[in-house]
Amino acid sequence: MDIFFHILINNIIPIFFLITIGYILNKIFNLDMYTLSKLNFYVFVPAFLLVNIYTTDLDSRFLKVFIFGVLLVTLNYILGILISLLLGYSNSLKNAFINSITFINSGNIGIPLITLIFSNEIFIVDGINPYIDIALTSHIIIYITQNIFTNTLGFYNASRGSADWKNSLKSIFKIPVIYTIILAILLKFIPYDITQNPLWTGISYAKQGMISFALLVLGIQLSKTPIFFKNNVVYLSNFIRLLFGPIIAFILIKALDINTIMAQTLMVSSSLPTAVNTALIAVEHDNEPEFASQVVMTSTIFSVITLSFIVSLSRIIFPL
Repeated sequence: MDIFFHILINNIIPIFFLITIGYILNKIFNLDMYTLSKLNFYVFVPAFLLVNIYTTDLDSRFLKVFIFGVLLVTLNYILGILISLLLGYSNSLKNAFINSITFINSGNIGIPLITLIFSNEIFIVDGINPYIDIALTSHIIIYITQNIFTNTLGFYNASRGSADWKNSLKSIFKIPVIYTIILAILLKFIPYDITQNPLWTGISYAKQGMISFALLVLGIQLSKTPIFFKNNVVYLSNFIRLLFGPIIAFILIKALDINTIMAQTLMVSSSLPTAVNTALIAVEHDNEPEFASQVVMTSTIFSVITLSFIVSLSRIIFPL
């Protein structure tokens, strides 16, 4: 229990402090969510991805992490389809439900959480921390994988609720994240250190602001979301995302023979709440926006407890 409360106080509460500030600010000033979401999609997320992909050494050790990320999305997606068919959901609700259990909040909550967890003093060895880079790189791979699928498959899924497949496919190519990832990878092969370019400083400033901005935007989005306690589909989504997701992750981790810090990181990543982008995407395509917002709101609230539990459990089952 000491570990549980330590994680809750030192890792979870600081994150929800910024979310709460965003929540309160919107209640006072009624901020424009449309403008904020555009800033997130077109400025902060691309800058964060560009800097992290370009500066991260993605060597062969992390190939298993990438495979894990793809399999996690695939299995959750298939599970969402099966449950939706079994329970007879409408086409629009099916697409929204699949997105809600497939795509995790790897950016808004995941990156700050992983940074805080593995910066903890218990990971300090002889005055240095040999684990933080491995943990962050592992999670960034998950973050990149999630962004690729959220901004392609997620957009396609949501738009299928209100558009034909051709228009849904076209919407994918309007997402800047796709071009950012391609650009960052191409720049790694160019014999020029782009970090010496004056523009890099500006991009880095935007990258540094992404975490706090994302948490504030999440709080603002949640403050615009009414809570209804009678929607059982919302709570089914929460259960699968927060508790069944880590079970799937545990099976994949064992199957891929991943251990120690990487395994701990992936367990935590798999237990994150539903991505706020699923709500933004749902709003943009008018695909069950109320349901999507409810899922983000409730899963984020419940994750205060479930994340603390999963972080504690991951240290026990995957010791250093």
